[in-house]
Amino acid sequence: MKKRLHRAAWAGLILGSAALPALAQQAASPLPRDRLNLSATASVEVTRDTLGVVFSTTKDGNNAAAVQLALKQALEAALAEAKKIAKPGQVEVQTGNFSMYPRYGSKNGQTYINGWQGSAELMVEGKNIGAISELTGRIGTMNIARVGYSLSKEAREQQESAVVAQAIAQFKARAAEYAKQFGFSAYEIGEVSVNTQDAAPMPMAAPALRMKAAGASMDEALPVEAGKATVSVSVNGSVVMKR
Repeated sequence: MKKRLHRAAWAGLILGSAALPALAQQAASPLPRDRLNLSATASVEVTRDTLGVVFSTTKDGNNAAAVQLALKQALEAALAEAKKIAKPGQVEVQTGNFSMYPRYGSKNGQTYINGWQGSAELMVEGKNIGAISELTGRIGTMNIARVGYSLSKEAREQQESAVVAQAIAQFKARAAEYAKQFGFSAYEIGEVSVNTQDAAPMPMAAPALRMKAAGASMDEALPVEAGKATVSVSVNGSVVMKR
């Protein structure tokens, strides 16, 4: 028993002495007190270069198969027209939501299915804004549900490099100025993060030109005004001020 206690005490001594240098190093290297947290932001306005249009149609009737067929025919006709201008990198075309659901009625306290309703969507998006705006005047089987302008990934990345440089330069300038105002002659950059903000699409209501009575001419092009998007970059971090 005495030998076991002796060995345990000896092991504890070894562990304790091994931890002493680490504790001494922590005590000798305290966190810098002259730390300053900073942030800087730079941004630029860029014309949105991508137009997105969502076409939709709704059908209803007593027979589910008939409603589904009507939706299918309207979608296929619109899709055939949209494919004429489809081009990778310029105009992308894809089908959207296609749904069918029953319509309920009640009689003598009983609920029953008295018809069916359905909807279908077609989405067209791309940089060829002129072609897409003209397409809206040629599709007569669906209405425009939503329109939105956005900034393409390529255009955003092209602007980001310059904006990042501006934000970093602004961060350094602030660090030097603040260090000087606090009575320090220099600074050392600590942890820094660079964050980019994506430009959100700009939604628009469906243009009034599609709200015509059935059978009216639909040969008008969509009036377009893309507007501006903001590419923004923020730099956040800390500096240690030096004397």
